[in-house]
Amino acid sequence: MRSVGEEDVFHIGVFILIQIELPGHHHNDALQSLPKVFGKDWPCRFPRYGCKINPRMNVFPSRSGRRERGNGPMGSSVTKIESEDSLRIGEIQFNSRLWVGTGKYKSFEETREAILASGADVVTVAVRRVNILSKDEPNLLDFLPPDKFKILPNTAGCYTVEEALRYARLARASGISDMVKLEVIGDPRTLFPDVVGLVEAARILVKEGFVVFPYTSDDPIIAKRLEDAGCPAVMPLAAPIGSGLGIRNPYNIRIIQETVGVPVIVDAGVGTASDAAIAMEMGCAGVLMNTAIAEAKDPIRMARAMRLGVEAGRAAFLAGRMPRKLYANASSPLDGMLSSPDQGSIL
Repeated sequence: MRSVGEEDVFHIGVFILIQIELPGHHHNDALQSLPKVFGKDWPCRFPRYGCKINPRMNVFPSRSGRRERGNGPMGSSVTKIESEDSLRIGEIQFNSRLWVGTGKYKSFEETREAILASGADVVTVAVRRVNILSKDEPNLLDFLPPDKFKILPNTAGCYTVEEALRYARLARASGISDMVKLEVIGDPRTLFPDVVGLVEAARILVKEGFVVFPYTSDDPIIAKRLEDAGCPAVMPLAAPIGSGLGIRNPYNIRIIQETVGVPVIVDAGVGTASDAAIAMEMGCAGVLMNTAIAEAKDPIRMARAMRLGVEAGRAAFLAGRMPRKLYANASSPLDGMLSSPDQGSIL
């Protein structure tokens, strides 16, 4: 049997403090008691433990299983990073990386409640639905006033360049916004964009001073042409509009990110919060969705889920995921383990 060293005593002492002297408390309470047992210089005496355990950080799991955030440097740094990571496109500052649409809800009231739950400040609205010409009818903008949200008019339902230009100009003339989510639909069954007409319309509207956010395919060549036309961002579809299939071709999205120098915002095809998180983990600047929230069994709860999914995906992207490995790699180091019975146990 080998002799018991100081570090073995330290290890056993922490165990006793947690399991016997401090029942019902978690590891942080035991750490606060270490100076009383081992002296104030315990981190110096046991450097291998002292460098890994810092009571001021307060990041040990509690007995409830939830990670605790203290008042030390970790809590403040997380808040600082989140506040400094806002989305900026051109001269426009956005408060959320989740953009939402307004179609398919049961009522304007439900639309507003879901959007508030999502935390989005960019709201896309089909120009056809804002009743610009019918002032006596209910207007969506009465529930989503432009002074509280960034209204992004879209040219949904337009199948020609001329139609898309007409509705974009109508939205700006009515005072809604200089921004436009440009859609030129090429096929009523798939609702895929007519990319030739899209590039043409984008060039015209950019020359007229519009801030154009184009709904496009996941073709990197078209994305580059839209950037060259003056679009400050590109919005490739993840899957057909309203399909909920999630990102069907993540490799094309990645190639688009490498091809263009403007933000990439995934538009259409998101079905649930994990789809949004995946898009953000890939490094996309944002996600735009509508049907995934509006057609959920509980749109308000799904809106909250999407907000959390986008935030989690963005945080994971910034953190940087671990590399994928073929074989196992033990997460707990073997240094300092108590001797096995065949080597002689101290217990």
